[in-house]
Amino acid sequence: MTPDEMIAVWLEAGESRWFTKDAVFDGMLSVRFGASLREARLGSFDHWTATARGSLGLVLLLDQVSRNIHRNSALAFAGDAKALQVAKASVARGDHQSMPPPLAMWFVMPFEHAEDLDCQERAVSLFTVMGLGAMVHWAKVHRDIIARFGRFPHRNAVLGRRSRPEEVAFLKSGGFSG
Repeated sequence: MTPDEMIAVWLEAGESRWFTKDAVFDGMLSVRFGASLREARLGSFDHWTATARGSLGLVLLLDQVSRNIHRNSALAFAGDAKALQVAKASVARGDHQSMPPPLAMWFVMPFEHAEDLDCQERAVSLFTVMGLGAMVHWAKVHRDIIARFGRFPHRNAVLGRRSRPEEVAFLKSGGFSG
């Protein structure tokens, strides 16, 4: 597997599959990238971070593919810390500025997925500077949840966390559920 393979599959899938639940797409990703995802979490692809495209491929694998393959499972978030680490280094190098927005935006997603207010503010800022209005909207939604609860309540069940009454009320009222 190469970073270019990961990027090509992700781009080919397109926006219609990026932000929707699709069991067929999830299954294809699992068959094609499941073993690589496990290896990536263990550091087998850390050398990819030597290039911008390599870093992007690793972020896509750890942050996005992980969520698809392990939907409704704690494993969906198992690559988050490493994905955020790679994204922070990539943004610091300006990798996001060397790519078109449809690719560059994936460097920002680990910030938006972090249960950390500073990361959330960074996501809003980066998407704003990149001129990605729709992404700014969702980054603000994520940021506001973290500002209010300090975590994403919709993750509590799969992560084995006890939900606080205000989180239960939020979810029952139609609050963001991932």
